[in-house]
Amino acid sequence: MDTRQMRCILAISEAGSLTRAAERLGLAQPALTQTLNRLEREIGTPLFTRTRRGATLTEAGLAIVDDVRASLAHGDAAADRARAIAAGRAGRLTVGFVTHAIYEVLPRALRLLRAEHPQLEVVLREMSNAEQVDALAGGRIDVALLHPPVSIDAPVHELRLGQEPMVAALPAGYEVAQDGRVSLAEIARHGLVWFPEEQIPALRSQLLGAIRRAGHPVQVVQDANRTLTVLACVAAGLGWSLLPRSVHALRHEGVRYAEVRDGADLPAFELAAMWLARSRPTFADVFAGKLSLQSS
Repeated sequence: MDTRQMRCILAISEAGSLTRAAERLGLAQPALTQTLNRLEREIGTPLFTRTRRGATLTEAGLAIVDDVRASLAHGDAAADRARAIAAGRAGRLTVGFVTHAIYEVLPRALRLLRAEHPQLEVVLREMSNAEQVDALAGGRIDVALLHPPVSIDAPVHELRLGQEPMVAALPAGYEVAQDGRVSLAEIARHGLVWFPEEQIPALRSQLLGAIRRAGHPVQVVQDANRTLTVLACVAAGLGWSLLPRSVHALRHEGVRYAEVRDGADLPAFELAAMWLARSRPTFADVFAGKLSLQSS
């Protein structure tokens, strides 16, 4: 059954007669009658009971009319989507992001993007830094929101989105000083729960180096590749952590946050957007434009 035949069935069922259906379709009635007769012969059963008063669906016709309507709707939607994609109004954009991006940067950019391209399908994937680097180079994501610096084996654009100082994450039951802050010595004594070396190697090295230069031997006592996993480990008493200040928005039972009293030399958490460089503009470029409105 082709699309033309399906439209004929639907028109006859809605109009209640071949004459009115032919007028609706812009056809001569004999042509519509021939189309229906041919279809009924192919199927092997009448779809309509035809009388002088009009045409009504048979049991067989009633059994298929909803499927016909749905098939036409899907076909029309697919055609509309194809036209929208060809006109640059629709498509798919896959965005990878670290937890840090969900606090402010990602929601704002998505709101701006949706307002301008409501038909665009956006796929969101929370991923580690290392996972995003691999996925971007392999074409499995279109935009990466991650912590620089990273090295990607592909030509990319990069947009720096800002940076945040580090704050300490520690077990909620720990009694801090009257000023509500903690020291690097306290952090070093409890050991760090932090992201694996292969995930953010440069930032990890800078962090450990800053604490050690301050005279405090420190070790990473537990690797954890997601922020929520880091916080779960801290709540379990496995160690303390240092995370971007916006982590305050992420409440976690058993964890409290504190400023670092002598943490002026700690590296900042920086966020960047990276996307593959293409010969023509893509939705990744459009999305980056929304991000740039926040970084400017």
